[in-house]
Amino acid sequence: MPVSLISVVISVIFAVGLCLGVGACGGDPDAVKESDSRNATKGATKRQINQGLGGRNREEGSLFGPGGLFGSKPKDTSGDGTGVAVNAYLWRASLDTINFIPLVSADPFGGVIITDWYTPAETPNERMKVQVTILDRELRADGVRVSVFKQQTSPKGGTWVDAQVDPRTNVDIENAILTRARQLRIAGGS
Repeated sequence: MPVSLISVVISVIFAVGLCLGVGACGGDPDAVKESDSRNATKGATKRQINQGLGGRNREEGSLFGPGGLFGSKPKDTSGDGTGVAVNAYLWRASLDTINFIPLVSADPFGGVIITDWYTPAETPNERMKVQVTILDRELRADGVRVSVFKQQTSPKGGTWVDAQVDPRTNVDIENAILTRARQLRIAGGS
């Protein structure tokens, strides 16, 4: 009996400690402490400081995303109203560029597009799959990453075996997406 009572007490203490720890995470996440005498940018917000670090908001790449663990941060209302959490031009350009391959999934909030296996008519013993990841809300050259996977039929048994992909293939698709995104931006007038 005493062992189970001790485990219950330890569980309650752990749960209370966890609740207190999570509760201590509150406050204004964008405020910079005024008492920090080493900070030369007193009065600035973390967002302003992070924007100065290469022009990107480093907070967006946090472990739990821009909304935090429970999505408690206020939504950014300064967006372009596209309804996607990534750059709309890169998103649309990615879909336009790989439109000849059937999609398995497209997540506009996570910025990931995954295609199904595609076999070109000219090479029936090869197939490829593409994953496009949009990394930023800004239209930047490093805002998109493409991964191409390739398989070939094996001479023995006719099963699909992973094959080496030319590294230029990923870069060529990324460049095609960026070119299309620039065209869409120009056509949109911004």
